[in-house]
Amino acid sequence: MRVGLLTGGGDVPGLNAAIRAIVKRGEMEHGASIIGFRNGWQGLADGDVMSLSRPQIRNVLPLGGTLLGTARFHPKKADGSMDAVLATLEAERIDAVIVIGGDGTLHAASKVADEGIKIVGIPKTIDNDVWGTERSIGFNTAVTIATEAVDRIRTTAESHNRVLLVEVMGRHAGWIAATAGIAGGAEVVLAPERPFDIEQVVRQLKHRHRAHASFSIIVVAEGAVPAKGTAMQYETELGQFGEIVAGSVSERLKCEIAERTGFDTRVTVLGHVQRGGSPTPADRILGSRFGVAAIDAIANGETNVMTALQADEIVLVPLSEIAGKVKHVPTELLDVATALA
Repeated sequence: MRVGLLTGGGDVPGLNAAIRAIVKRGEMEHGASIIGFRNGWQGLADGDVMSLSRPQIRNVLPLGGTLLGTARFHPKKADGSMDAVLATLEAERIDAVIVIGGDGTLHAASKVADEGIKIVGIPKTIDNDVWGTERSIGFNTAVTIATEAVDRIRTTAESHNRVLLVEVMGRHAGWIAATAGIAGGAEVVLAPERPFDIEQVVRQLKHRHRAHASFSIIVVAEGAVPAKGTAMQYETELGQFGEIVAGSVSERLKCEIAERTGFDTRVTVLGHVQRGGSPTPADRILGSRFGVAAIDAIANGETNVMTALQADEIVLVPLSEIAGKVKHVPTELLDVATALA
C-alpha cells in the first residue's frame, strides 16, 4: 500500500506529530509506504515528492511547522492543475492520499475525491472553524500563546492606565478570541459571530474606569465587525489574496475608543506568533490520534472521510458533509465571555 501525504494552507503546531504518527503506524502496523508531497497541493501537482520513513520523522514530535512544507493552492482553481495532480498520483502509484489542512485544503480534497481518488482528511487550523470536529490541530497551542500574551499585556496596561487591544486571528469564527479572552480575563471580547456596538463598548469601558479600574484589556478577532446601523462605519480590509489585513480592525477601534473616551489606547497584533513555535502537549496528542486514525481508515477501506474529535473520541466524518461549512463559536461561550467582563 502506497499512501500519499500532504499538508496544505497555513502551518500550525502539531502537524509534525500527525506526520510522525502516520509514518510510524503505517510502516509498523500496515506495511505501508508513505510518500510525502512538498508544499501541499502545489507539490502534488508539480510531482515534488519525498519518501517518508522512520529516519525522516525522528525527533519531529516537539517541532512546530511542517517538515513537508505547505502552500495555499487549490488544484481546481489553477488551469491544468487537477490533471497534473492525477498524473502524479498515477506515476507514483498512490493508492490513497492523506490530506492535512483547514477548510480550503479540505475543500480541495473533496474535489479530488470526486475524481475517484481515495482521500482521508485531517483537520488543522488555529481558527478551530472546521465543521464536524470539536477541535483541530493547532488550536490549543494558539489559545495558549494568546492567553499568555493577554497575561503579559495586563501588567503593562495596569502600570500605564491604558486600554490595550490584543488582536488575534479568526476571520469567520472567534474561537481564539472567545477562549483566550475568557482564560486571560479580558474585559471585552469581540468576535465575528456577534457584531459589536462601539457605543456599548465605550460605555462599558467608561463604567469600569470610573468604578474600580484604570485599565482594560480588549481581545478582538481579526474578523470582528460593527453591527449594522451602529455609530462605527467599517469595512473589513482585505489583501490581494482575500486575507484580512492584520491590525485593520484593531487600529480602527483604537482610534474610536481613544476619541470617544480620552483613554490612552494601544494595539498589539499577535499575527503569526499564534501559529509558531513548539506545539502544546494537547496538540501533539491530537495530531498523533488523528494520524493513527487516518492511516487505519485507509487500511480498513474507509476513505473520502475526515478524522474528527467528538465527545473525546476520534470518529470519521464524510468529506461531503463538511464542504463549505464553518463551525462558529456557540452563543453560550460568547455569553460567558460577556458575563465575566
